[in-house]
Amino acid sequence: MNSFFLLFIGLPALEIFLMIKIGSKIGALSTISLIFFTAIIGVYFAKMQGIQTLKSGMVNLYQNKIPAFEILSGASIAIAALLLIVPGFFTDFIGFLLLIPFTRRIIFSFTLKNKDKDVVNEEDNTIDGEVVDKKDEL
Repeated sequence: MNSFFLLFIGLPALEIFLMIKIGSKIGALSTISLIFFTAIIGVYFAKMQGIQTLKSGMVNLYQNKIPAFEILSGASIAIAALLLIVPGFFTDFIGFLLLIPFTRRIIFSFTLKNKDKDVVNEEDNTIDGEVVDKKDEL
């Protein structure tokens, strides 16, 4: 089955399930208040992390370093802010995980480690060769 289809059907179904379960335990008004509270707090922390990442990237640029981690962090902070604005508890959990710098580093190292294995396998298939100009032989 297509993973894109699962994302757009499975994620809202999971969010609705969690809202019903949590709403039955703490009440409807408390659930709605909690959703708004996590969205407001999450966007505030996303703004703070974004400013911190921007400052760190500028420091790297002034030191003539490539701010690769800061670029990835900025993208993940933007995704985290989007996930925190979307109502639901699962997306809030994933969004908060992306906002915390420690967990963000773990996620980056895990995903980049898998990508490095793919690059190594592609490098093993290279063939060395030499270009010979026929004009020099005559």
